[in-house]
Amino acid sequence: MRQARLFLTVGLPCTGKTTAARRIEIEHGALRLTKDEWVKALYGHENPVAASDVIEGRLIEVGLRALELGSNVVIDFGLWSRDERSALRQAAADRGAVVVMRYFEVSREEQRRCLDERQARAPHATWPMSDEELTEWAARIEIPTPGELDGSEPVDDPPAGFATWDEWRTQRWPPSVG
Repeated sequence: MRQARLFLTVGLPCTGKTTAARRIEIEHGALRLTKDEWVKALYGHENPVAASDVIEGRLIEVGLRALELGSNVVIDFGLWSRDERSALRQAAADRGAVVVMRYFEVSREEQRRCLDERQARAPHATWPMSDEELTEWAARIEIPTPGELDGSEPVDDPPAGFATWDEWRTQRWPPSVG
């Protein structure tokens, strides 16, 4: 029996994560969990932060269950924080799965070009993003270390106040819009 794999796509908007996730889905027979598709289907032009977190959490739970059943999974979110990635790395390990992390980065000019092209081609599949937002987000992302990417770095301990990554995960991705 082969070991299930959890693919994590890490990066800012319009860096190629969803394109890669679609390729991983086909090449590895992976269940693709793309948050933006769910937010768009449920909220249309809105992108509420609280709902986004809940949708991510629900998709993660589906993905973890699929790993338990032996299926490959690709999580197609930005996963900007090391804590998010650590929680998912630990959750996958707890289920006997291997993590394959991929980081996507493009120049600011290429990001803007891709965003403008996507907005023109498929406005129903994305949201407008300002240059100010792109700058703010670029300052917030915690770029994965080489050891995170190749799996050689151990998973960090959970942040202070949390006994386990599962506990942190349920706080980060709440079970309902509250």
